Amino acid sequence: MSDSLETVFKLVGVILYLGVLLGIGAVASRRMKDMRDYFAGGKNLGFLGVAFSARATGESAWLLLGLTGMGAFVGVKAFWVVLGEVVGVSGAWLLMARRFKRLTDRYDAITIPDYLEARFRDDAQLLRRVAAVGLAVFVTIYVSAQIHATGAAFEGFLGWNYYLGALVGFVVVLIYITSGGFVAVVWSDVFQGLLMFLGLVGLPLVGFAVAGGWAPVSDGLAGIDPKLLSWSGEAGWSVGAVLSVIGLVTIGVGFMGSPQIFVRFLALRDEGEINKGAAVAILWTLLADSGAVLTGLVGRHLLTGPSDEVEAVLGLKAENVLPLLVEELLPLALVGLFIAIVLSAIMSTVDSLLVLAASAVVRDYHQQVKNPELSDEALVPLSRRVTFGLALVALAIAFSVAAVTGGQSVFWYVLFGWSGIAATFCPTLMLSVFWRGMTKRGALAAMITGFLAVPVLTFVIPKLGPAGALFAELSELPPAIVLSLIAGVVVSLRDPEGAQQLREVATELDEAAA
Repeated sequence: MSDSLETVFKLVGVILYLGVLLGIGAVASRRMKDMRDYFAGGKNLGFLGVAFSARATGESAWLLLGLTGMGAFVGVKAFWVVLGEVVGVSGAWLLMARRFKRLTDRYDAITIPDYLEARFRDDAQLLRRVAAVGLAVFVTIYVSAQIHATGAAFEGFLGWNYYLGALVGFVVVLIYITSGGFVAVVWSDVFQGLLMFLGLVGLPLVGFAVAGGWAPVSDGLAGIDPKLLSWSGEAGWSVGAVLSVIGLVTIGVGFMGSPQIFVRFLALRDEGEINKGAAVAILWTLLADSGAVLTGLVGRHLLTGPSDEVEAVLGLKAENVLPLLVEELLPLALVGLFIAIVLSAIMSTVDSLLVLAASAVVRDYHQQVKNPELSDEALVPLSRRVTFGLALVALAIAFSVAAVTGGQSVFWYVLFGWSGIAATFCPTLMLSVFWRGMTKRGALAAMITGFLAVPVLTFVIPKLGPAGALFAELSELPPAIVLSLIAGVVVSLRDPEGAQQLREVATELDEAAA
């Protein structure tokens, strides 16, 4: 079959996918009435939409390209990420969602900073300002990494120029989120989350059928490198290996408080949707994440041999294993579908984070801090403009990094953005729903500590000799989370005046836990 016909098949799949997204934006725009609709879907969403949206948003290009690549690069050790994500998603839905939903309904909050301000009685709005800064900084970095992945996906699958591919994805996302807001985001996430799930469950099944089952794959991996079948990634369990595994498992902690996830709990129509949503989200995570690792394993077996340099065949950190396996195993008509699946992982995160960052700037700073007299209805046009502006900043960052690195993989800054969001918000949100002793000063200390710890642990600590190298094995998120928790607890315990001011919060937390 000619290259031109192959390109046509691929383009048809991409065009159909992008057309569905634009249609979703057009339909969702009819439900846009005010700020509550734009940023929280009117707080009237069902469990299926929220569960799929939370999972599609929480995974991003990391799942389709990063975790599949990790499975090919380090082998079964990548299953520690699956364990961590299942634990994190389970904790978010089963331990925190109900309490958080009850509290946000009591406070009539439509954003995370709304909740923090009400929970800690922060009349000075310091928490809102810190939260807005944290979201604007780390979300923009995270979005820029996804835009980079969009360009790389178009380049890898279709042979397009990297910058053209990134621009196409950028424009489509902007059109449907600025028109339909949070509703468009959630509806598109259901569509995209379903595509991601089917792709990640189906592809390894096809791969194992072609390979003849697990036994030939296992034997092949052992022949390539026995460490691929080691749970430590090494011949034994060294200190570095243990720390590395801890770092992989704790990636899932980010789900227990990341604003882009918890704003979906806030948007549920009622708490009766939580148990059903938990079942969908946990099952999705277990099967899709396991499918990603298995895709990497079977791809390493089928596409490389013992004498091959993995990065020469599968790209940096083996991140091209999924697209190469798709083209190796599937009919041409399905290749376009898998391009859409990869784009789904990317765009489902970009849209959610842009709306989240816009809410921080427009609702949490411009309206609540600077212009409290403005009505919600008057701010919808500004929200669209801010969403567009933040997207342009993210696009500029993505193109700048691509120019500096030559378009190579920059998944380290995907994790940097994720870690920054998680360390800034997760400890504070966890303590806020479980511990009545958490004060406003403690929350500020926790958020600021987490915000600052991530860049320090990423860029400074690893350079401090052997101890720094061990911290690098651990990654920046676990110690940043611990430092943030310690700061929040210690400052709260040393703040009796703040505790006195929050006496009525104890009743609210007891009712939320009932």
